[in-house]
Amino acid sequence: MDQNIIKNICLELSVKEFQVNNTLNLLSEGATIPFIARYRKEATGNLDENQISKINEVYTYQVNLLKRKEDVIRLIDEKGLLTDELRESIMAASKLVEIEDLYRPFKEKKKTKATEAIKLGLEPLAKEIFRENKNIREEAKKYLNDKVLDIDFALEQANYIVAESISDNANFRKYIRANTFKFGILKTSKKKKAEDENQVYEMYYDYSEPVKNVKQHRVLAINRGEKEGVLSVSIDTNNEYLENYLKGKLIHKNNEDTTKLLELAIKDALKRLILPSVEREIRSELTENAEVSAISNFSKNLYNLLMQPPIKSKTVLGFDPAFRTGCKLAVISGTGEMEHIDVIYPHEPKNEIEKSKAKILDLISKYNVDIIAIGNGTASRESEAFVAKVIKEATRPVSYIIVNEAGASVYSASKLAQTEFPTLHVEERSAVSIARRLIDPLSELVKIEPKSIGVGMYQHDVSEKKLDEELTFVVSTAVNSVGVNVNTASRELLNYISGMNKKMIDKLMEYKKSCGKILERKELSKVFSAKVYEQAIGFLRIPDGSNILDKTAIHPESYNIALQILNLFSLSLSDIGGEKIGKVLASVDCEDLANKLNSDPYTVEDIIKCFISPLRDPRDSIKAPILKSDILTLEDLSIGMELEGVVRNVIDFGAFIDIGLKNDGLVHISQISEDYIKHPNEVLNVGDIVKCYVLDINTEKKKVALTLIANNVKIIK
Repeated sequence: MDQNIIKNICLELSVKEFQVNNTLNLLSEGATIPFIARYRKEATGNLDENQISKINEVYTYQVNLLKRKEDVIRLIDEKGLLTDELRESIMAASKLVEIEDLYRPFKEKKKTKATEAIKLGLEPLAKEIFRENKNIREEAKKYLNDKVLDIDFALEQANYIVAESISDNANFRKYIRANTFKFGILKTSKKKKAEDENQVYEMYYDYSEPVKNVKQHRVLAINRGEKEGVLSVSIDTNNEYLENYLKGKLIHKNNEDTTKLLELAIKDALKRLILPSVEREIRSELTENAEVSAISNFSKNLYNLLMQPPIKSKTVLGFDPAFRTGCKLAVISGTGEMEHIDVIYPHEPKNEIEKSKAKILDLISKYNVDIIAIGNGTASRESEAFVAKVIKEATRPVSYIIVNEAGASVYSASKLAQTEFPTLHVEERSAVSIARRLIDPLSELVKIEPKSIGVGMYQHDVSEKKLDEELTFVVSTAVNSVGVNVNTASRELLNYISGMNKKMIDKLMEYKKSCGKILERKELSKVFSAKVYEQAIGFLRIPDGSNILDKTAIHPESYNIALQILNLFSLSLSDIGGEKIGKVLASVDCEDLANKLNSDPYTVEDIIKCFISPLRDPRDSIKAPILKSDILTLEDLSIGMELEGVVRNVIDFGAFIDIGLKNDGLVHISQISEDYIKHPNEVLNVGDIVKCYVLDINTEKKKVALTLIANNVKIIK
C-alpha cells in the first residue's frame, strides 16, 4: 500500500494511519464491510460502515489517480520531453482534470486547424509570433511555397498554432476554469420549437444564476430538461476580463503586428477552444457533485425506510386500492403467512359499498384483524375514508395506516413473487406485499430493486451504476445491522448477509431442507467454507436454538470470552436477558475487564450489551408508525393547526409529510429549523413522526404547506 496515499486519506477523512492501514488490510484479505464494522472494531478504532466504505472508495480513487500520473509521465518521457519540473507538477496534481491539463500539450491530436498548419511547416513561425518578432511579416516570407501562397495566409495559419498553444497551457486553463466557476453565470432558455406540455421546466424557460450558487437538485433538473430537448443551457463569462488576463500573460512588447496577431489568437483560443471545454468540465463537475448528493440523499432515505420498526405479532389486512378493478385484500398473520385473499368494489364504477363493508367486517371477525394497511396509490384516500367508517362498526378494536407502496407493483410482477404466490394475480400479490411491509419492512423491501423504492429525488437522472452500488451497500448495511433468523430468512435477505453468495445460499437451503431445522451455529461450519463462516455467522441468528449465545450478535470466535465474563461475575447462560445480569454488568469498566481477559474494550462492551438484551434490534429504538382510526380532509384544516405526521420523503429543498390527506404536505427547508441547515436530512429522516403546523392551504391545487417551527404560526390545537 502506498503510504503517501494513506497519509492523504488520513487528512481528507480525519482518521488515523493505523485505522486506514488496518481497514485496507482487512478488505484485501476478503473481509466484508459489515464484518469489519461489527467484529473488528479493535483493528479499525471503531469505524462504522460508511467510514470504512469511504476509506476504500478514496484509496481506490487515489490509486487510480496515481496510475494515471505514472502513465502520463511515461508517455511524455517516451517523447523525450519530460522535465523535472513537469514531473513534479504532475505528481502534485490532486485532480484528474489537472493531470489532463498538464498532459494536453503532449497528446497526439486529431485533425485540427493547428495540426494542419503544422503540416504546412508553420510551427517555427508560430514561435516567432510568441516571441513578438517585430519583423514578423518579413519572417513569414521564409515560409511561402506552393501551398502557402502569401504572407497573410501564412500568419493566419501560424496563429491557429498559437491559439492551440494558449489553449494547451495548463496554468491558463486552471485560472480560467476557476474564474468561470467563481464568476460565471449559468443560463437556460426554452428552445423555440420545444414541447413541454405540462410546463415541467417552466422556471427554467428564462433562468440565470451564478454557477457557484446553483443548487444540486437544479443541476439535475436542468440536465434532464436539456436531454429532453426542452432547454438550451450555457455558461456566460466575462470574456473581456479573460482576454485581458491572457494579454497580460502573453503581450509584453509594443509591436503592432504581433500584438494584433496575439489578440486574435487569444480571442480564438477562448471562444473556440478553452471556454467550450471549460464549460463542459464545469458542468460535468456540477453534475458529478449533484449525483453524489442525490445518491447520498436517496441512500439515507432508503436506510431509514428499511429500518422502520416492524409491527410484531399483529394480524394485518393488506388493502391495495383501485377503482375499476376493485380493491384487493390479503389477510396476513403476525408471522407473515398469507391466510386469505379477496377483492371488493367499494368505489366507482360499481359502488358496492354495503357488500364491501360486510366483507371487511367478516374478515376482521374471522381472522382477528388488528390493523388494515392501505397502499398509498390510486384510490388510496377514497379507500381510507371507506375503511375509517367501516372499522367503527367492527366487533374488535381495529386501526389503519397508510403504507408507502412504491415498488410493490415491481415486486408483484417479478419472478420471485410468481414463485412465492404462483396462484395469485399481480394485484393480489401487491396486497400481500403492502401488509408484509408493515409486519416486517426490511424483510419485504429487500425483495424489491432498491431504486424502485421511491424515496429519493432525480434517481433516474444519475449514474445507474453508482446508484445501484450505493443502494446495494445501504441494504446490506441495514440487513446486517439487524441480523436474520437463519431458519426463516428468505434468499433475498440472505443475499445481503456478509460473506454470502448464491452458491453458499444454495448450500444453506439444501442443508435446511435435509435437517429440517438448524439448532446450533456450529452446524454451519460444515456447510460454509471457513472464510464464509467467519464473515457470515455473526449475522445469522438462531432465536430458539440449543445454545442461547446463538441468538445473540456475539460472534462464535468470542464465545470463550463471553463465558469467561459470566464466570467472573458468577453468572450463568440462563441469566442472559434477565434482570440480574443487567444489574451486575451495567456499570462494568469494559477497558479494565478487557485487559483482564486479554481482549479489547469494543468486543467486551458488545458482549455485555448482548447479555443484557440478547435479541436487541436497532429498529426497536425507533418510534412505531402512527396507527389511525379516523380520516382528515382538507376542509378540516386551518392555518396554525397542530398535526402529527410521518415523513415520507426527504429531498434537497424540503420534505413531504403524510398528515392524512390525499397529497402529502410539503415543509420547505426554511421551515424545518430555526437554525441554518444545509440539507433537510440534517434534521429529518424518512419514517420520522413529527409535530407540524399548517402554514398555508391552497384549496385550488389541494396542496398544504407545513412548518415545524411553532413560532411561525399562531398555533391551533
